Amino acid sequence: MFLYPAIDLRGGRCVRLRQGDYSQETVFADDPVAVAQRWQSEGADRLHVVDLDGARSGHPVHEEIVRQIVRCGIPVQLGGGLRSEQDIASALDWGVRWVVLGTRALQEPGWFRKVAERWPQRIVLGLDARDGYVATEGWLNVSRCRAVDLLEVLRGAPLAAVVYTDIQRDGMLSGPNETALAEIRDMSSWPVIASGGISTLDDLRRLHRVGVWGCIIGRALYEGSIRLSEALAVVRAAPE
Repeated sequence: MFLYPAIDLRGGRCVRLRQGDYSQETVFADDPVAVAQRWQSEGADRLHVVDLDGARSGHPVHEEIVRQIVRCGIPVQLGGGLRSEQDIASALDWGVRWVVLGTRALQEPGWFRKVAERWPQRIVLGLDARDGYVATEGWLNVSRCRAVDLLEVLRGAPLAAVVYTDIQRDGMLSGPNETALAEIRDMSSWPVIASGGISTLDDLRRLHRVGVWGCIIGRALYEGSIRLSEALAVVRAAPE
């Protein structure tokens, strides 16, 4: 299982939100590039970067910071505000390894499939859900489409992975939603990356048993309830 330390960008700083609520922000660092270097020095071999301002505005905002993080030499998975082919091409040109798309996957699944075929194995579906229903526009809107139904619509597209985020768990340190993740795992044609609520090493062991391919950890790393070296040891171990 792969582990992605999360770096969420807002106003040029590294922050975390609670349940995607922009009014519940905690600033953890003024220098996101230094944070990326820290996670790399502690053993991370990939990062999950989210442009929160981009997600809200509908276009990338933190290009220069993302470029600097990429120059650290660690593979970056980037999401937030990437809603056009030009945005995707630009992000890949910056050196980003994988691009996460969510909003337009729901709004225009045909366009999303075309993009995946243009950049095979470089596009990741960002499946953000509240009570099982897909949320878009930086989690500001909840649709009437179930997450599992969107997976079925997109079946067969050459995606790199699916990032499944349980919004109600995100930033809450309340543990992952194993039931929902198991359902997504069973329905998905692609590797599943779990996001939201991970707070202990036992959470990571449970995710191992659920059978997800990777996991994203944010607040638990920043607040110190999980040490990255210990988390990496768990996810790199053989399943129990």
